[in-house]
Amino acid sequence: MKKKVVLVCSIMLLRSSVLLSQTIVPLYPDGKILYAREGTEIPKLTVYQPSKKKSDIAVIVCSGGSYGGRANDWEGIPACKKLNEAGITAFLLDYRVPNADRMEHKEIVPLTDAQKAIQYVREHAALYKINPAKTGIMGFSAGGHLVTTAATHFMKTDLENPGHTSLRPDFVIAVYPVVSFADSLTHLESRDHLIGPDITPEKIKEYSNELQVTGQTPPMFLVAAIDDNAVKVENSLYLEAALRQHRIPVRMFLYARGGHGFGVDHIKNVAVQWTEPCFRWILSEDWAKKRQHF
Repeated sequence: MKKKVVLVCSIMLLRSSVLLSQTIVPLYPDGKILYAREGTEIPKLTVYQPSKKKSDIAVIVCSGGSYGGRANDWEGIPACKKLNEAGITAFLLDYRVPNADRMEHKEIVPLTDAQKAIQYVREHAALYKINPAKTGIMGFSAGGHLVTTAATHFMKTDLENPGHTSLRPDFVIAVYPVVSFADSLTHLESRDHLIGPDITPEKIKEYSNELQVTGQTPPMFLVAAIDDNAVKVENSLYLEAALRQHRIPVRMFLYARGGHGFGVDHIKNVAVQWTEPCFRWILSEDWAKKRQHF
């Protein structure tokens, strides 16, 4: 009987520690959600603390979902847990899905939420024992478009920022990302959800992030599969070329076969999963060699 009691107590303690390590934080704690209309979603961060912290780096994670939803169960949550296994603190971002009925200026709402997340993590760095100058962001598919937008549009915001906290991520991981909104490259469903079918040439250029790279763009780690039939691999290749043109450090991990939506470690029978070289890159802090503050 005593063994059973000890076992039950151990399980309860384990569950409690898991719950404590996954704190949910509202992005707008004062209730003043930017651009919100009645019935809006409540954007939030879920904090994933590693049991054995190996660095003072933080990574904000954005799931994909064609800007019509968030694939947290398949992408975001496994990525956060995998980062924790590597000793890295992770923050899962539930950014708002663009919806003209629920928000004004829907095309900039996901970016605003991502910027708010960066601002929160940096301003609460001491609470989580992380370095505010080591704040990265990871995104999958349409979430990849979001994080590359955060990397190239960080000077554009309507957020209140009295402390002048930098909204520029220190590094970016984009996994099978939507990057371009050009007709020949884009994922139409993601583009339509974010902007709408009546997109103008000016908006196409503005949200084609391979065209928005500058010398201030942060270093990136790109992941894609050559046989992706949903989001063309050229999205990643064009972005890599633009980064190299501007002498921004970039690493590329390509699968010959993997399709789209493989998430974290879901491709079988490969010698190396993308997470292994990616997490080595994060922890090595090679990206910090071109650190700039804005």
